Amino acid sequence: MEFEEHFYTDDPAIGHPDVRTRLPDTDYFFLGNGYIHAAVQICRSGEGTPVGLLVMSPEGFGPKRAALTLDPRSGLEDTMVGVRVGDSLFRPDPEELQAGWESIGGVPAVRVTWRAGPVTVVERFFCPCRTEPRIARRIEVRLPEPVTGALALQASLAKPEERSLNPLPDGTAAATLIHQIHHTGGGPFVETRWEGEVEPTPQVTEYWEGLTSCRTSHDDLDHLFSASRNQLPTAVDHAGHMDGSIWQYNLEWVRDQAHVAEALVRLGDHGKARTMLARLLDHFVSPDGDTVDSGRHRSAADVELDQNGEVLTALGTYVDWTGDLDLVEARWKQLRALASFPLQERFRHSPSGLLHNRREYWERHGGHGIEDGFELMSQFFVALGLESAARLAGALGHTADRDRWRRAAAGLRHAMLEDPSFRLIEEGHLIKRRGTDGVWQQAIHMASDGGLPKSIPLLQEGLHLLDPDTSSVLPVAHAFIDPRGELARKTLAHMEEVWSQWWEGGGYGRYHASSEPDSPGAWPFASLFVARAYAEAGEDEKVWRVLRWLADTPGGVSGAWFENDGPRIAPPYPQVGFPPWTWAELITLFVHHLLGVRPDSGGITLRPRLLEGLEGMKASIFVRGYRLHLSVRPMGSNEERGGVVNGERLPWGETGVRIPLPESDVEVELFC
Repeated sequence: MEFEEHFYTDDPAIGHPDVRTRLPDTDYFFLGNGYIHAAVQICRSGEGTPVGLLVMSPEGFGPKRAALTLDPRSGLEDTMVGVRVGDSLFRPDPEELQAGWESIGGVPAVRVTWRAGPVTVVERFFCPCRTEPRIARRIEVRLPEPVTGALALQASLAKPEERSLNPLPDGTAAATLIHQIHHTGGGPFVETRWEGEVEPTPQVTEYWEGLTSCRTSHDDLDHLFSASRNQLPTAVDHAGHMDGSIWQYNLEWVRDQAHVAEALVRLGDHGKARTMLARLLDHFVSPDGDTVDSGRHRSAADVELDQNGEVLTALGTYVDWTGDLDLVEARWKQLRALASFPLQERFRHSPSGLLHNRREYWERHGGHGIEDGFELMSQFFVALGLESAARLAGALGHTADRDRWRRAAAGLRHAMLEDPSFRLIEEGHLIKRRGTDGVWQQAIHMASDGGLPKSIPLLQEGLHLLDPDTSSVLPVAHAFIDPRGELARKTLAHMEEVWSQWWEGGGYGRYHASSEPDSPGAWPFASLFVARAYAEAGEDEKVWRVLRWLADTPGGVSGAWFENDGPRIAPPYPQVGFPPWTWAELITLFVHHLLGVRPDSGGITLRPRLLEGLEGMKASIFVRGYRLHLSVRPMGSNEERGGVVNGERLPWGETGVRIPLPESDVEVELFC
């Protein structure tokens, strides 16, 4: 592999400050419907436009500067609205800005309040329809007393530029802007026009009200869930395209999309999840079964073997939640290739049966010093995926495939956890990588800099350690190993070394910072790997620590977090962006781990985790075509753990409360 494939030419020092993704004291709120993608920029530092609107066509990825409403010279300044009172024009004061999420008819909306001179302005941005590329922007002006002279709203992008206002007796006046994408031979462009009052259509209201809802007794938790619910669906276009990190990579990965599809299933958007998974099978899996990462196929030495398992796992989750076997039955040839690819002799290590090559989970390779060997995630996800594929094969009557994949999954599980010479365990905890000779690969070293920036940690003197690595906790999060067992306990304890490692403020790095070929810093979705594992392990305080950090760290106001919190060397690297994977991890944490909703072909296991200090949780979740209305509360002093389902008392079994697959909407109260 060439290092240059990760280099980009977008220099944030060139152009208007608005081309920079990481502006000081700035939040971004993402909106969209699959036909339009937009971000409301709230910049309080004065370096960028205080209230800017970035409109993008989701069919084509690009850096921030490629947004259709960002001018090379004036940035987003023309997307701001001003209020003209007589001869005076008032525009947003960056020091007088407030922004947050609210709802208009059940539809997510960004509410922005700003003050300037005698006026207070409230702007509300939302997507009013399901299939048209439009953003609506309601603007309400509030006046403390009657004004002399004409009152108007000014919008430089709009036609006409000004809209006269007639205040009501209470001193308010309002108008609505529509920002709409049109496509011509010259490419997409945005038309901005004034309209009367715009309401969400019944279709868009029905869509958002049909998604999973969740309320707890804690405001931060509610904000984290609702912000992820509001923004994850907007990042995937109507045909299933999704940038691996908005404004950053402009490329697609099977791994990221598989996790997002799983989260969309749990969120209730089964249609979009199906579209994504069908597209992955149809276009991102070769006839031989290898998968695409960063938009391309790889040689055997560099293929990301874990991706095969992640797609298979996501397909199993989709079928468990929907019962829709048609998706996989119609694509059984692709699924069989996907499951068989990692089991080829060129990847198998004959003494152990483990899978080997020179690619690791976070995409470092031979040039970084990764030796031919066994990556924990390659064994884990392929084993997990083969177990899922075997269940699907059994459901469809493919008994030979079922039996072969069961044996292969069991063999990988045994080898990675129990082989006396090659198991991926040292000092009582899971390790990231072992060479084909059986030696634990603890460090990497670059033979040459390969053109990478000289300041990266991997090129400094000293050891460059591979462990600990946050991906190592995923077998705990998936209960692949006993989450309450000694191996899980020591693996999680080992992970504490990368909490706030070379930085202040918290968060887990993706791995030991000394082996970082990029910027050391906290990674939100890697931190959520650890939170999910701690939730399964029953260590509530560590879960709270990650969630409080997310709520308080930059991005917490909008619930849109950069890929990492470290300083970015851009160029040659791209500017940091927003991976939808973070929202997916939060949805999975809430639905799978905290609410504990786990359907399968025979029923639904309900195993909620009421974090210490929570007084309760309420949720409405779409499973197998029906609504599961779930309430979770602490046990009373004279109660035994269990539940009431449609009025019938059920005990807490070995895995939780077990209920049949629904044939109508279900009311469930659980006490634990």
